[in-house]
Amino acid sequence: MQPMIRTRCNAGSMSGVVRGLRARGTATLVVIMLAAGCQHTITDPAATLARPNASASTHKRSLEMIMGGPQPLSEDSVDALQGLAYRAGYQPDLRVEGLQFLLGCDRSVVVTTLRRRLPRVTDHDWLRRICQFVSDNGLTELDEALVSSWGRPWAAGMPEDQRPEYLALRAMHGPNAPAGIVWETFRGADRPSQKGLRFRCWELLHRLGERDALIAMVSDPPAAGSHAAARHLHDAVMAFGTVPWNREEVLWIEKLAEPSRRACWDAAAEAAATISRDRQQALEIRDLPVLAAAARHRPELLTSDEASLYASVASGLRNQRHFRELDPGFLPGQEPSHRLDAHRDKLTWGDLVAMQIAQEALTLPQVRAHLFSFADRDIADETTEYGGVIDLDEQGRFNVREFPPRMRVHDRRFEASQDMFDAGYTALFHFHYHAQKHRNSEHAGPGAGDMAYADSTRANCLVLTFVDENTMNVDFYRHDGVLVDLGVIVRPSARRDA
Repeated sequence: MQPMIRTRCNAGSMSGVVRGLRARGTATLVVIMLAAGCQHTITDPAATLARPNASASTHKRSLEMIMGGPQPLSEDSVDALQGLAYRAGYQPDLRVEGLQFLLGCDRSVVVTTLRRRLPRVTDHDWLRRICQFVSDNGLTELDEALVSSWGRPWAAGMPEDQRPEYLALRAMHGPNAPAGIVWETFRGADRPSQKGLRFRCWELLHRLGERDALIAMVSDPPAAGSHAAARHLHDAVMAFGTVPWNREEVLWIEKLAEPSRRACWDAAAEAAATISRDRQQALEIRDLPVLAAAARHRPELLTSDEASLYASVASGLRNQRHFRELDPGFLPGQEPSHRLDAHRDKLTWGDLVAMQIAQEALTLPQVRAHLFSFADRDIADETTEYGGVIDLDEQGRFNVREFPPRMRVHDRRFEASQDMFDAGYTALFHFHYHAQKHRNSEHAGPGAGDMAYADSTRANCLVLTFVDENTMNVDFYRHDGVLVDLGVIVRPSARRDA
């Protein structure tokens, strides 16, 4: 039988209080009655504790009943105590108290629960408490879970040596141990089910400044039986001199290695062989299709230095008309500049080559004709924005490829489909329109959501915005807030008629 707590009410005393206060008014009476009300009876503390929406006092009494009840614990009680680790709605102190009690009853249950749940905790305050709980109790079995959680970046950009997972690993293993534990976890994550953990370790090691060590590691031939990702990374560093920075780029390399995309890989590898080792190591995966295009259309770009490339891009922007979004949705003080010179310190050699290629492609009448035709259809469709990619066709010509949205949300949003992402692995640019009306210059340029897309995909992106019926503004942008207004393009028929 489950233990039970019952609170009795003294009806006579209550009626006396009511009679004595009746003259003070109904409001006072209601407050007193609520304050003096009876607590409800708890007949099943496990079920009650498992309800996150119960009151804090009810949770406390339920936990006390479980802790004071018979042992071994029932299955329902264990489940309720496990839920304190991952169900929201509990006071932090109560959560820790319950887990501490469960740890004393069955350590393996707590370890198993936290191994599965700790990497998924998104509440920063609770993550701090649970990591402190792990280190206080010396739960070294959870090193991998701590690394997996640490691999997920925080939006606030907290320094790595202040992350609660780092502090827990340091407390349990010593001040020099955390980075080594990340490496051990990365090397040991070789099962197919651990692909996500490998990605998180890869990104975390970059954040810890281990990129050179990662390049050195994957430069060695992978051991027999290594997972495919290790072979692809080795092939990439051999072919291009660089490796991915994050999960999306690791996937990108895997996709480029597939037979259907091998032509792009081979063309990029041939072009990469013509540039210096230092320049290779600065490449990002988004630069590989750009290298292939440059080798085909502008081979002189491959031997140009950053200063001459910058001067050439700047020359193409001279006397251009520029427009910008008036309400882009960025937090105050975080809106990126649209000017080329504002990003000079961030612009890479690959960025400058990409912008040169974009400027060339946008001068071609057939490219502009297709972009305007697609934009005309977008302006007539009020259910979504339109978008696609710009790549090279089988003959090496610049090619605009249209992709329907994954879903239609509203006229100021484009949801890229999986087909578009698949095409994007060999594309020069992802693009979409701001084409709600012809005179739409107040929405020129990417908004906060567009920049978030660039951060997540790490693609080179363009957004085209109608300025008038025959003119569109074009902005180039990529991850890390780099945004350059490339000026305007004019409808080919309008130019001929002018």
